[in-house]
Amino acid sequence: MRQRREDLEARAAATREEIRAQIAVTRAHLDDANEKLEARAGRNLPLAIGFGLVLGVSMLLSLILVKSFFMLVAAALVAFTAFELASALWFAGRYVPRVPTVIAAVAIVPAAFYFGASGAWLVLLGGVLLVGLWRAAEQVRPSRRGTALEFWKDLGAGTFVQAYVPFLGSFAVVMAAQDGGEWWTLAFLLIVISTDTGAYASGVLFGKHPMAPRISPKKTWEGFAGSVLVALTVGVVLALFMLGQPWWFGLIFGITMVATATLGDLTESLIKRDLGIKDISTWLPGHGGFLDRLDSVLPSTIATYALFLIFA
Repeated sequence: MRQRREDLEARAAATREEIRAQIAVTRAHLDDANEKLEARAGRNLPLAIGFGLVLGVSMLLSLILVKSFFMLVAAALVAFTAFELASALWFAGRYVPRVPTVIAAVAIVPAAFYFGASGAWLVLLGGVLLVGLWRAAEQVRPSRRGTALEFWKDLGAGTFVQAYVPFLGSFAVVMAAQDGGEWWTLAFLLIVISTDTGAYASGVLFGKHPMAPRISPKKTWEGFAGSVLVALTVGVVLALFMLGQPWWFGLIFGITMVATATLGDLTESLIKRDLGIKDISTWLPGHGGFLDRLDSVLPSTIATYALFLIFA
């Protein structure tokens, strides 16, 4: 009896060890596959998808339920994005005052919502002036004092942040505030997100030929082809069933979004290359920073607004 019990305990222990060994092997295979996938995609895809869904749902609900709530979402996004870009430039040697940068970024959102494009233009000019005066005032501090050339480079960097992030992003707010404009805002966001997803999927699965290896080594022509196919398909579907436009407008919409999204992605990659960094920040696991997620969106906003004015 005792011998039988010892045999059972030994078999149970051996089974447990075998299960643990199998789990360890399976985990190692999964980790290896995830590392290879991350190496090809350039990011942790499960985390990237998770945060992307959170941001997407937030924008979706704010646009459909209460349009004024979209101002809060937009203000938070442009504030964080402007702050991290100013910080990245700061670490690279360009002093862009972050407090006035964030103040101006937040102020442009309600101005765009209530006063349209003219309000966005006025706040852009005011923001550039505020950041410039703040930087000029900092000249009295020995730690911030530099040469005239460095001062003007700082002013140029501050102007670039205001024009690139808050101003471009404000046109999504301008459009959303218009009658029916929330559907155009939602449509272009869906196309850009689908375009990015198609580019990543086709790039990971089929990518072999780099598109711009010196600027963005992970971007391939196969990924670009996938993004075009997805954008055209989604563009036609949204044109017919969301925007009430003819099918051929969906082709125009889709190809425009591919062009602007790709341009935005390459522009941000060029910025990171010049700054010598991989990500603008590390605030979003799997994404890098907010600008790493909005790089395709920002130039697409003004292109969509132009299409909205022409076809809506």
